[in-house]
Amino acid sequence: MNNELTTLENDVMDMQDDATPFDKLREECGVMAVYNHPEAARMTYWGLYSLQHRGQESAGIATADGQNVNDMKGMGLVSEIFTDDVLAKLPGHMAIGHTRYSTTGDSALLNAQPISVESTRGLIAIAHNGNLVNLGNSRERLERDGAVFQTTSDSEIIIQLIAHSKASTLVDCIADSLSQVEGAFSIVMMTRNRIFAARDPHGLRPLSMGRISGANGAPDTFVFASETCAFDLLHAKYERDVEPGELVMVSEDGVTSRHFAKMAVPKASCIFEHVYFARPDSKIYGRWVQKSREEMGRQLARESGVAADLVVPVPDSGVTAALGYAAESGIPFNFGLIRNHYVGRTFIQPEQRVRDFGVRMKLNPVRALLEGKRVILIDDSIIRGTTSRKIVRMVRAAGATEVHMRISCPPTISPCFYGVDTPSKKDLIAANKSIEEIREFIEADSLAYLSLVGLTHSCTMGEPVDGLSPGDFCTACYTGDYPTAWVDVSEILPAEAVVSR
Repeated sequence: MNNELTTLENDVMDMQDDATPFDKLREECGVMAVYNHPEAARMTYWGLYSLQHRGQESAGIATADGQNVNDMKGMGLVSEIFTDDVLAKLPGHMAIGHTRYSTTGDSALLNAQPISVESTRGLIAIAHNGNLVNLGNSRERLERDGAVFQTTSDSEIIIQLIAHSKASTLVDCIADSLSQVEGAFSIVMMTRNRIFAARDPHGLRPLSMGRISGANGAPDTFVFASETCAFDLLHAKYERDVEPGELVMVSEDGVTSRHFAKMAVPKASCIFEHVYFARPDSKIYGRWVQKSREEMGRQLARESGVAADLVVPVPDSGVTAALGYAAESGIPFNFGLIRNHYVGRTFIQPEQRVRDFGVRMKLNPVRALLEGKRVILIDDSIIRGTTSRKIVRMVRAAGATEVHMRISCPPTISPCFYGVDTPSKKDLIAANKSIEEIREFIEADSLAYLSLVGLTHSCTMGEPVDGLSPGDFCTACYTGDYPTAWVDVSEILPAEAVVSR
């Protein structure tokens, strides 16, 4: 009778959870640019393919040949949109591309990027990763000045500011416009004959520059991408990061650079890129993500070791940290949960309501490994706690005698306003419950998070003197201390689906 009651209670709790999205923070967006390559569209396609993890909702590519600009955008995955026939319709030696997960603006083809605007400065196309936090005032002022917005995306504000700037040259217009907006932006822009790349003064989102050597003395190809993993597929050599507050221009005269920020501000690069967003094979902010995540696991074992028989990652995001935890603790590592990689986008679109069946469809326990074992589960974060609870139950139902949850970052207590789709504070379990209360909620035998000091240590350990420092990161989601003026989450435009016309 007690077992039947427990099962019934669990079913009721799972039904209550059905109305919540899958319990993970969502990727922001990925941007890509190519200058001086005869197949710029195809190179951009390959780069976006490597950045697909940063957004699965829509994608677009715009190309230019010095005279004409062509673009193509669509809903869905990069490989679904850009067939050979489509790429053949995108001629030119320059291209910019974008793969999107909406954080502001409607989730529709209307807001797919790149966004293009024809102005007195000529045609300008933009692809943007990040989120602006002063968009309301800027938009109202631009509309009073006669701007007609094509989209509800905050990215268009940047391009409209450029179009309405009073500066004398296009480069000055861009620099002037970027100095007016606040928040997170890593952007690539294209005119008919130039490519631009820029990061916000805090460097909140990543953006790197690479180079492909020209064959037989031909000019080099320059590429820009949100993550360096995109360079590997293109055989491009990583040159450097675009610096915070820097505007880089690539033209037939070569590469030039200037800083547009009106005043110096401290660096505040998103540390969650190293925790979860970026691919482990990327170099983000000049540091390998794999290196950071393995050290997070090692530090987690030092801070909160527990007697157990097996270290099991929650795939895929917990794998590298679990390897570090196992290496430091001496406890064997194994894949006790198997992920189905063919579930598709059903479970990662904005506002998607995911049932408990979705978790079981995505992950399945290996009973032969878990039965009779004391298990340490390693994951990168707990957001709402609903998925963690289902995974703990799943592992216990597979025969584990103990289930200990270890998280490779501190408790997430505050929403992000810089391009991450974070739930409001009322939905963040760590903002409303103690660690012990969270442990009870997810039904684990023990629960521990990596400390903030341990996290920043993990993302800087072994760096040269002039490399990253703990103070270079934005950790607002763990501290509530934001690097820009605080904006209430209700002021950020919601992502909601509309019918594109």
